[in-house]
Amino acid sequence: MKSTLYRLALLVSIICVAGCASLPPQAGRPVTHALTNTDDTRLGTQLSPSNQQHPGDTAFHLLITGVDAFVARIVLAETADRSVDLQYYIWHDDETGQGLAASLLAAADRGVRVRLVLDDLGTSADDEVLLALNSHPNIEIRLFNPVAARSFKKLGTLFEFSRVNRRMHNKAMIADNQAAILGGRNIGDEYFGASSSVAFSDLDVLLHGAVVSDISNEFDLFWNSDEVYTVESLVGHKAPAGALDAYRQHLAASVAAREGGAYADEVKTRLKDALKSDDLSFSWGHATLLFDDPTKITRSPNDIQGHLLTKFNALHVEPQHDMLVISPYFVPGDEGMAWMKGLEARGVDVTVLTNSLAATDVAAVHSGYSRYRMEMLEAGVHLFELKPVADSETKKKMLFGSSKASLHAKTYVFDRSSIFIGSMNLDPRSLTLNTEIGVYCEDPKIASQVVSDVTPQLNTLAWKLERRTDASGDSKIVWIENGPGGPQELTSDPDVSSFRRMEIWLLGLLPIESEL
Repeated sequence: MKSTLYRLALLVSIICVAGCASLPPQAGRPVTHALTNTDDTRLGTQLSPSNQQHPGDTAFHLLITGVDAFVARIVLAETADRSVDLQYYIWHDDETGQGLAASLLAAADRGVRVRLVLDDLGTSADDEVLLALNSHPNIEIRLFNPVAARSFKKLGTLFEFSRVNRRMHNKAMIADNQAAILGGRNIGDEYFGASSSVAFSDLDVLLHGAVVSDISNEFDLFWNSDEVYTVESLVGHKAPAGALDAYRQHLAASVAAREGGAYADEVKTRLKDALKSDDLSFSWGHATLLFDDPTKITRSPNDIQGHLLTKFNALHVEPQHDMLVISPYFVPGDEGMAWMKGLEARGVDVTVLTNSLAATDVAAVHSGYSRYRMEMLEAGVHLFELKPVADSETKKKMLFGSSKASLHAKTYVFDRSSIFIGSMNLDPRSLTLNTEIGVYCEDPKIASQVVSDVTPQLNTLAWKLERRTDASGDSKIVWIENGPGGPQELTSDPDVSSFRRMEIWLLGLLPIESEL
């Protein structure tokens, strides 16, 4: 009886602590900005001549494979002389997460200033690890829209749900204010081709030139915003003595344990070639940085001030011939449907690639998407859903070469002449709740490259959805399976159980579309 009463009292105390927790004051928090005197750095010296030949323009290089995307980040960390700024929604404590952490720690040891903004819920990092890294004199870590109750974080999330439901989904890395990487990838094995269980098909772009200073300014806006908190102020104390040394030893042991592994060897080979080579191919064009203001999360979802989509609409991008939409989480809503119908009515050929039910990692979003499938098909949209398993031939392809594939790229191509690459899905959560970032590139070369990589593979990598009308006049959706024996028509979501289909049907009954 006493034990039961004790446990009940403890539970009540925990609930009270979690429910009453509040965020610390922001007074006295240092304000810092991107370093601008970096033309004499290694990156500045290497990139300045071509930047001067293309004033006002930006250089683009697509990072298509996961290994290339990871190596590019390591190269920036190892080449930086003055500063590295990083902004990420997810950062896993796995092979690639630890590998990049080790490179950043080495950069800080040689005097490089490292600033890191992480989403508190997306990353869900160990506060003690963050404190240890933050104790380095050249590293500072801040958390976006954090949960106030640090000791009982999951419980605190429930009490603070209305606030912490708004997240920072941005992904960006900037080195010496000279070069940057934007795109769809978080930091983790599944994003860089190092996971044996799942690999996300994704896309980043490596940039240098005019737009990089804009990306640095975006980072500074978040870094100094009231929505971002220092780790020490949240936890209430500094790292204990020896914490950084202990983490160094842990990190070194983890990295050493993977030496000789297939992925580690491939990265080492690619890294050696990348560091000694200066002939990476770039194309040039005009770039516009688009992002949500960090104060977006403090306003009503219906307030479109400072929204990325509002800024994009101001560019008046109006495709005349064709448009390719690649979005893993795709819930068009009434406005999106009106937009696509308007394009089709003007003769624009719209193709959409998204995840199938078998490939998606977020069932709730698929339930929101599925209710729009028939309407899209009736409007004339070419709709494709990525298969979760690629065959032996398509594994060799560049953009979707995974044996257990799930789409994660957020890429939109207009008339093969311009392209948006970033973190923004076409769903209510990206558009109205979370903050996002991306770059609109007016460059036919990379726009055509993406279309040329994706479209020839669609009928093999994905199921094509089509509308059929039966004898009674009722419409239904079929999935076209192109196999060795020719095309076959499937009449329900392929490669999933009846239970999974029922789960999606039940989720579709819930009024949750605004949260997807």
